[in-house]
Amino acid sequence: MAWAGAAAYLLMTGLLVGGAPRASGTVHGVGSLLAVSLLVGVVRRTPLPALAVALFGSTAVVVGTPSSVHADLSVGYQGQFLSFLAVDLVLGFIVATCARRASIVAVAVSLAVQLLVIGVFAHGDNLAVNVVIALLATAASCTVGLLSRERREHAAALRSREVAEAVTAERLRIARELHDMVAHSIGIIAIQAGVGSRVIRTQPAEAREALRTIEATSRETLSGLRRTLVSLRQADLGATVSEPSPLAPSPGLADVERLAAATAEAGIRVDVRRSGEQRALTADVDLSAYRIVQEALTNVVRHAGTGHCRVAIDYGNEELSVEVVDDGRGATAGHGSARGFGIIGMRERVALLGGHLSAGPRAEGGFRVAARLPLPARAGVRVEAR
Repeated sequence: MAWAGAAAYLLMTGLLVGGAPRASGTVHGVGSLLAVSLLVGVVRRTPLPALAVALFGSTAVVVGTPSSVHADLSVGYQGQFLSFLAVDLVLGFIVATCARRASIVAVAVSLAVQLLVIGVFAHGDNLAVNVVIALLATAASCTVGLLSRERREHAAALRSREVAEAVTAERLRIARELHDMVAHSIGIIAIQAGVGSRVIRTQPAEAREALRTIEATSRETLSGLRRTLVSLRQADLGATVSEPSPLAPSPGLADVERLAAATAEAGIRVDVRRSGEQRALTADVDLSAYRIVQEALTNVVRHAGTGHCRVAIDYGNEELSVEVVDDGRGATAGHGSARGFGIIGMRERVALLGGHLSAGPRAEGGFRVAARLPLPARAGVRVEAR
């Protein structure tokens, strides 16, 4: 179908030259310029052959236009060169879409043909005028093509950067989720395994309890890992699974008491206090607040060297405040160790939600982690402080 347009273009140029022999060169040039619309299909598919067709047609218009019918030959010759504007339109498309080497060759060949034809068929003052017009028209088409190419390449670069940033953000999110989920459980398992190995002969009941804790914590961790991996696989498959997943939902602040109980089995008593007006939290805020508490408790279990800590959750009017305080060894405990990613992950979570995090040793001893997360203004149920 596209090449039918090319054949129609050549037919039209032939009719202009042979069918209207007494028409002026301007009429022939404008007609050839309008006939180039028939080449749109060829230009889109094969721009270089389209340029060859346009060059052939435009040259035929110039060569085949009789001049004997004009009283003023120069006017006729000047007008018929308008047909080369069709060539410049195709040339601009080539510069915008084709490879640079092909574009340079196309520009060189097109300009050489135009200047050769103008040099042969233009005379007198019109020779210089038409040469300048041809050069300016070619330069303009090339400039427009280059601007179009640069704009398209810039847009493609922006899209690539956006995709790369999205991939990086997703990798960081997965890394934070896996770290926060696994680190706490492995810390408890390590402590319980140590307790069990020490008392397995002298206190079998305590050893059995430690093993039960290890089993329960391991199952919970495996369930969380399976939930994360399944969600990633479903995302890769385009979420084609229509049935609801049987996996448990992501944890939130409602699970802090269960987290405190698991930490207590590792030898750290956790005092959980809630205050303020409870409200429905968005999934990201709820999960992030839980993970912050979980990571802070993990650091207490690993590094604080104390048997007690406090978790305070306050539902303010505009923000959620989460605080974890212990009376352990403070900064020397390794809470802020540059070798770990716990506090880094907490800061990233809080930053993504537009909140604020502070983590550091207390003047009176111990370590404090405090996060403030913006909350949607929604009415909720009053929760009494305890």
